[in-house]
Amino acid sequence: MDNTIMAKIKITQVKSQIGSTKRQKATIEALGIKKLNHTVEKEATPQIIGMVRKVSHLVKVEEI
Repeated sequence: MDNTIMAKIKITQVKSQIGSTKRQKATIEALGIKKLNHTVEKEATPQIIGMVRKVSHLVKVEEI
């Protein structure tokens, strides 16, 4: 098993989901974001990065 430390990112929803597609809403929910201005910390895996790209217009991302 590889013991490299993954970078962590902080994801904050900054724009409302109103008017977004069902798929984008499901992606926000899968990231663990519950409401506007809610922040979650996630490992920067390729899967998470891909999810963030799909909803990049709704979220703000910061590296930790």
